[in-house]
Amino acid sequence: MIRHHEHGSLPQQHEHDFAASRSEIHRNLPTAILIEEALRRGEGELTATGPLVVQTRPHTGRSPDDKFIVSDPEIDSDIWWGTVNQPLSPEHFRLLKESVLDHLQGRELFIQDLVAGSDPNYRLRVRLITETAWHALFARNLFILPGADTADESSTTAPDLTILHAPSFHTDPAIHGTHSSTAIVLAFADHHVVIAGTAYAGEIKKSVFSALQFILPRQDITTMHCSANMANDGRNVALFFGLSGTGKTTLSTSSDRTLVGDDEHGWSDQGVFNFEGGSYAKTIRLSAEAEPDIYRATHEFGTVLENVVVDPITRELDLDDDSITENTRAAFPLELLGNASTEGIASHPSHIVFLTADAFGVLPPVARLTTEQALYYFLSGYTSKLAGTERGVTHPETTFSTCFGAPFLPLPPTIYAELLGERLRRHEPSMWLVNTGWSGGPVGVGERMPIAVTRAIVRAIVDGTLASVPTVTDPFFGLAIPESCSEVPSRILQPRQTWADADAYDAAADDLIAQFQENFRQFEGSVPSALAAAGPGEARA
Repeated sequence: MIRHHEHGSLPQQHEHDFAASRSEIHRNLPTAILIEEALRRGEGELTATGPLVVQTRPHTGRSPDDKFIVSDPEIDSDIWWGTVNQPLSPEHFRLLKESVLDHLQGRELFIQDLVAGSDPNYRLRVRLITETAWHALFARNLFILPGADTADESSTTAPDLTILHAPSFHTDPAIHGTHSSTAIVLAFADHHVVIAGTAYAGEIKKSVFSALQFILPRQDITTMHCSANMANDGRNVALFFGLSGTGKTTLSTSSDRTLVGDDEHGWSDQGVFNFEGGSYAKTIRLSAEAEPDIYRATHEFGTVLENVVVDPITRELDLDDDSITENTRAAFPLELLGNASTEGIASHPSHIVFLTADAFGVLPPVARLTTEQALYYFLSGYTSKLAGTERGVTHPETTFSTCFGAPFLPLPPTIYAELLGERLRRHEPSMWLVNTGWSGGPVGVGERMPIAVTRAIVRAIVDGTLASVPTVTDPFFGLAIPESCSEVPSRILQPRQTWADADAYDAAADDLIAQFQENFRQFEGSVPSALAAAGPGEARA
């Protein structure tokens, strides 16, 4: 179980004895019964092949402006306060927690006792208390079912983290200190999370991730927003860091390699371990040809589909329809993927890949990184947002999300970079930047990097052949670009050569470099000079 340095284990909470208030409690129901309960309560509908489809409107994504951390003297100096982590006073949290508990009293409730963390040495016991059957099923799909060593105690032992989940309760800013009727509040000293006013299930997943990213770095565990796979013999582990739309799930889900996990991992002295037991995959425009394993999982009984459009007569899925949201999702256990690890544990990584989807067509499709460059790009967390992916985005925009997951970092980003840097120096994996974005020009001029090209690059990385290829140093970004790569046309390896107008490339590169430099100023004085100097050079005159 998780070892808490500051506060110890959470004691049993008498206020969670909902049975005393005539609440009808459903504890640790299995998948089939949870689906029956969801249908009985009108929470969703079955599709033709068996998944449960639910709607979460008006919230079809996370609500970052409504996320808070409860202020506490013992941890306040450690928290990365700001727009990501907003403080909520202990008194406001007390009132909010009491209001949510009062709201849940007397209601039909669904409780799931689960585990986060495949490594039993760093296991977080999570108890979800929710008013909906489908959210209980979501958590059962995403997290890890207690094993034989914890099954008997799962419903009687106090959890390390309790989530009070009340999507139908709306907070009152005047009383609870919130910004709106929605709140996601992490109370680390109290070992509680309160989620109210939103049915979007991703808040449950990412609240647990945020808790792990607070707890585990204090135990010298590198926490990472990345996917991981390995050779089928358990060796040759690769990590894929990347923001949404960069291909993290697609590239780590490969028929010839074993998937360790597709989103959240820890790196300990023993190796890499998955935090979860399931996948929360985006489904918009998912195809059987491009991603056969994930496509198949979205059509299996037990899977939860969020905001996916279904034909009202045939109950067939329309994965191309984004009329509800672009952010359609499928939540399913990893066991539905034929090549997923049953243990969720791997050895130390041999390869680190930082994925970016550069919509400006400036970055090379692949470049080898030094340790300092790897940490620079890790702290930068660069990719591009495309028009249409978010409301108000009408043209490509640069996005910098530090550590490839800024919204889930309770501690300062440099803490995570220091931990990652120590692991990189000790184990010396190969380190790469891979651009899955555009080549030959920006969006509207150039073309998206073919997935076949990116897969060939990844194959050359994980089989070790790319590491021995001579490189050329790019004069703009200082990156070591391989001169050749099997199955990849040599001309596209040097991005400037793919542009019809070299001067236009120079201007676009200078602009992106300036944005990198402006973003990295937030870390000046808090990172070693060698790391700060590893980024793109001064823009050309």
